[in-house]
Amino acid sequence: MSFQAKLDLIVKNNNSLVCVGLDSDFDKLPESVKKEKYPQFSFNKAIIDATAQYVCAYKPNSAFYESQGEKGIQELKMTIDYLRNKYPGIVTILDAKRADIGSTNKGYVEFIFDYLGFDSVTLHPYLGKEALQPFLMRKDKGCIILCRTSNPGAGEFQDLVVNGKPLYQIVAEKVIHDWNSNDNCLLVVGATYPEELKKIRKISGDMTFLVPGTGAQGGDIEETMKAGLNSKNAGMIINSSRGIIFASNKEDFAEVAGKEAHKLLNAINKYR
Repeated sequence: MSFQAKLDLIVKNNNSLVCVGLDSDFDKLPESVKKEKYPQFSFNKAIIDATAQYVCAYKPNSAFYESQGEKGIQELKMTIDYLRNKYPGIVTILDAKRADIGSTNKGYVEFIFDYLGFDSVTLHPYLGKEALQPFLMRKDKGCIILCRTSNPGAGEFQDLVVNGKPLYQIVAEKVIHDWNSNDNCLLVVGATYPEELKKIRKISGDMTFLVPGTGAQGGDIEETMKAGLNSKNAGMIINSSRGIIFASNKEDFAEVAGKEAHKLLNAINKYR
């Protein structure tokens, strides 16, 4: 099954565009969880079980696991193995923002897709299509290309005008018209820039966007939905990380996360 087919199925089955970012910063874990043998995995497992019915995707950021060394990578793999075994229909995204020359990317591909077992990964476009070919050639996996990111300084390069167009638009057009021959490309477009989101939707047709920036980063759900929905009333994976997983740091952290995920689901579906 292709990445897009898997995504479309879980969006339909769970009636959800919600993605929970499993950014399980060890320092922010509840004290009771830190005492577990595998604290990040224990935390993730509890969050997953409490939110699975409300989501279409989970997105761990690799930095929070790499920072813990070998054990962190082990717990990241344990998390994905758990998802694949218990919730196989839910899409997994590694937020790693990889980019390098082709031979190095081959190593990243084997680690991310074959060893860890992710369905998709975020990627930098700066090195061009040729460098990203090891990712793009994997027809069954999602290649999520950074386009208009949600951080405050995003415009430093992304808004530069090249041949009369902002650079983020040129990236979008390249991905849409040249890189997506295997129908496995998506774009990262932040919720904090709804006008840009609207422009990219106009030129991208029904391509799916990964949309960070809601919740703690302040992106407005109504503006995001009106700007980003495609012709199928879908086409977005809307991510919230801290606003869900760290909504409570007490014993009830998983229960509260479930309530926050449900709340986000209802807020999104109000505009679908």
